[in-house]
Amino acid sequence: MREIVLDTETTGFKPEEGHRIVEIGCLEIIQNIPTGQSLQLYLNPERDMPEAAFNVHGLGDDFLADKPVFTAVVDDFLSFIGDDPLVIHNAGFDLKFLNAELVRAGRAQLSNKAIDTVLIARELFPGAPVNLDALCRRFGIDNSARSYHGALLDCELLAEVYLELRGGRQRGLALTSHGFSRGQGENKGEEQKSGFAGGVRPARVFELSAQEQQAHKQMLSKLTNPIWLSGGEQ
Repeated sequence: MREIVLDTETTGFKPEEGHRIVEIGCLEIIQNIPTGQSLQLYLNPERDMPEAAFNVHGLGDDFLADKPVFTAVVDDFLSFIGDDPLVIHNAGFDLKFLNAELVRAGRAQLSNKAIDTVLIARELFPGAPVNLDALCRRFGIDNSARSYHGALLDCELLAEVYLELRGGRQRGLALTSHGFSRGQGENKGEEQKSGFAGGVRPARVFELSAQEQQAHKQMLSKLTNPIWLSGGEQ
């Protein structure tokens, strides 16, 4: 199944207040594996960049001045995402801005299925922080390059986070034009012949935070006649 990991950077929080998109990042994954196909669009927002927003993503007026407006690249964007599901961290925010830009361009709003990784993470880790940096730390994903927010960089990190939220995969396994590849290794030639990259993924140990332990205790306190206290009878 093809899915598109998507992120945006903007001039502010509310399109209804005149804020616009300044960067769109899209990353293709198929069967939970990044394919290496991506789209990155920098956009001229046709307005000034507030200092608070610049401090988040580092995209200033001078850099964006010669970039295309959204209407000039809307076809490229829509062609890349197609009708496939969109994997977004805090989907409501990005979809609100994208739909505002589409309406401004005289296009229909997006009808793609949205998969919100914030909601998935909250369900899996109740009470724990679920921002992208926190989830990268939880899963041991290197986010050291994230000095500023960047739409495509955040897509690359979110793709790793999303796969971990879905149960994880072998590290280094990625699709190529010839099938699967694991990169360097003594069995690389055999892997390319077979189209599959093997390897054993070590087990991970995740430590519960204090917030998660407290949430677990609260959940247990609400149970009546739990199976482990009833001798297995229901």
